Amino acid sequence: MIRLLCLLLLSASAAAQVSVIDYQGREIVLEQAAQRVIGMSPHVVENLYSAGAGERMVGVTSYSNFPEAALKLPIVGDYSSTNYELITELNPDLIVLWNSGRHLEVAEKLRELGFVVYVDDPHKLEDVERSIRDMAVLMGTTEEAEVATQQFLQRLAKMRQQYADRSDVRVLYQVWMDPLQTLNGNHIISDVIRLCGGRNVFAEEESLAPKINIEAVIARNPEAIVSGGMATKQQEWLSAWQRWPVIDAVKKKHVYGIEPDIISRHTVRLLDGAQAMCEHLEKVRLYQGTEVEIKADFK
Repeated sequence: MIRLLCLLLLSASAAAQVSVIDYQGREIVLEQAAQRVIGMSPHVVENLYSAGAGERMVGVTSYSNFPEAALKLPIVGDYSSTNYELITELNPDLIVLWNSGRHLEVAEKLRELGFVVYVDDPHKLEDVERSIRDMAVLMGTTEEAEVATQQFLQRLAKMRQQYADRSDVRVLYQVWMDPLQTLNGNHIISDVIRLCGGRNVFAEEESLAPKINIEAVIARNPEAIVSGGMATKQQEWLSAWQRWPVIDAVKKKHVYGIEPDIISRHTVRLLDGAQAMCEHLEKVRLYQGTEVEIKADFK
């Protein structure tokens, strides 16, 4: 009888335990589903809500503005600083952060303080579904996350089919103006460009976000220039390209802007940004050899 009771207790304990493998290949194990969660980047916060975090969120980082509920939560840091004292006070049983910049150092420090840390690092559109699913497993909210993930995958599959046979368009994606900065082929935005039948002209660069010069842009001669930087600066950035009419994208005025929150965040809303990207590249194909106005299409 005692042996049977022990087996039952062990079985119940195993059933309560949840685990996933994060993007660093680490096994993340919780003895029970997370009840207090901190998201350490805006896209992570958004995905946690998609995964069913709801009332479980206890902290976020700066610029976590979606959904609206995130604006009411304590801010535990930003891209360059982390408030470890506040995090300790909030006592989370799960912290999710993005593998970007100094965040891996932050992850190690948080582990040293005894926190469970999941490192998120999506590079392909399908990874958005994986991230949300992993977060849901760790919170025990897989049923709540199912709607968001299935809608995302269905919409993605439909878009892949829609743009599968489109002719190639050379694309420069602009992250910053001064210094001029872009993204290489490993970034998820390059997967968006590929989805739309485009080709990132700086895909071969080693750095994920390389700094480039105008001579390199002229040499690669993109047919479309798309900016997803700061919304307040973007129109200025777009207009600045008019100084370089030797570039096909400028000469034919295929220079566009996309609202940063829907193109720069690794969330289900990235497909809204992808739709805008695809529509811009369709204009390149449709109006080849004609002129259209330079404009930023903010949503």
